[in-house]
Amino acid sequence: MACLRRRFGNRRTAWFVAILLAMAWGSAARAQIGSDRYSSIVIEARGGNILSAANPDAPRYPASLTKMMTLYMVFEALRDRRISLDELVPVSLHAASMSPTKLGLLPATRITVEEAILGLVTRSANDAAAALGEMIGGDEDRFGQAMTLRARALGMTQSTFRNASGLPDPEQISTARDLAMLARRLIVDFPSEYRYFSTPSFVFHGQTIYNHDMMLQRYPGADGLKTGYTIAAGHNLTTSAVRGDVRLIAVVLGAASNPERDAHMMALLDQGFERMDVPVALMHRDVPPQRFAGLISSAQAAPSPLIHRNLIHRNVLPEPPRLSPVHRVVEEAPRRGGKPAHGCVGPRCPA
Repeated sequence: MACLRRRFGNRRTAWFVAILLAMAWGSAARAQIGSDRYSSIVIEARGGNILSAANPDAPRYPASLTKMMTLYMVFEALRDRRISLDELVPVSLHAASMSPTKLGLLPATRITVEEAILGLVTRSANDAAAALGEMIGGDEDRFGQAMTLRARALGMTQSTFRNASGLPDPEQISTARDLAMLARRLIVDFPSEYRYFSTPSFVFHGQTIYNHDMMLQRYPGADGLKTGYTIAAGHNLTTSAVRGDVRLIAVVLGAASNPERDAHMMALLDQGFERMDVPVALMHRDVPPQRFAGLISSAQAAPSPLIHRNLIHRNVLPEPPRLSPVHRVVEEAPRRGGKPAHGCVGPRCPA
């Protein structure tokens, strides 16, 4: 506003210009839903039935939704005992050179597998994703090939992966349908590990790293999965939410902004729950009492990995095992840090 006042000379004119700019931005944002790069889908998690869809099979750039596939590969390696949570992940020069967002890993250092997982689900750390890809695949190119083969085996016939992070590559594509399928497989195949996606924050080298996914705070019953953004892709989001005995999974691709993307996701999920005959009263009763008063408001609290088991339908997610000490620190960090709630730390934090 001060800048507008300097340019246009008086307060009334500056306010008028500000209103016009806001109206123009809003119109552009609304126009983005339904644009050439827009896709969406909502499915019911138990059976995979489609509740709504728009361009579900159109090729799109997944951006950081790619990290869902990276994490599927990591969770498989953990299940098969090829790696462990406390195993050290080497950080190569290639991994450290990834563009933001990132943890700021240095070449020739190491982090644990669990720290890398937490970096992916909160800050969407590209350096940690590349390091995990190199650890499992030998190098990131081969890991991308393995991701593609595994995706095809899961039924994701329209997806091709070239890297672990989702950073721009013209050959790295997916669809809303494939990404919804991947989200469902993460929930069903790895119910214990899925709880990482609802991590509100974790402490890394003395710094509290907050989750980018504002749906965890703003939408009752939301408990993961992933945000994404590149200039070519637009603002992407995959969300799963539980109300009563119903779990839905939704994907929005190609939105014009984070606020537009999140608002559209909420509307799609609301419509989906209505189609599943979830009572309106129940929609607002599923959020557990607030535990992190300094992090998120009690009216919009998302369930934490330690307390949201009563929200999860038992046919979809069984009871969780005991979490590791590092993951327990995740839940305690917001109370220690007392920092304001925001999606990430630093000036360059995409969705």
